[in-house]
Amino acid sequence: MPFSFDDPLILREIIMDHYKNPRNYQENIDPSYKMIHMDSSSCIDDIYFAVLLKDDKIIDCKWHGKGCAISMSSTSILSEMVINHTLEECYQMIDEFSKMLDEKDFDHDLLKEACAFQNVPRQPARITCANISWRGLKKILDKEKEDGR
Repeated sequence: MPFSFDDPLILREIIMDHYKNPRNYQENIDPSYKMIHMDSSSCIDDIYFAVLLKDDKIIDCKWHGKGCAISMSSTSILSEMVINHTLEECYQMIDEFSKMLDEKDFDHDLLKEACAFQNVPRQPARITCANISWRGLKKILDKEKEDGR
């Protein structure tokens, strides 16, 4: 879905749509999924994020939990982005998302709807909210790499 990266109303609509209608939200997850629990000591964010891996690729993603609009919508967007992507491609997405939150140049085309969070650094306390599931995915990927998969 093409949109203007400069229109804060459209960016807010994307965030609210994913918050009200979260994608890939499912509590009962098959044990073959790699899952991580991420929570925040400074707010209500408490998210379980899980991916199903096959042949160095994420073939499915599920998540559940509770949190603010920023964390829930960011997790929803991430859950859509990673499906059918290799672990290396997911690392690239995580890296670009981190650049965006650090207010550095980043790849808009790669992040697509995740660009909705480009104004989050204006409220530094919200960076952790936007990044919670992304950090969780990185931990899953790092463990897979460490385990030699």
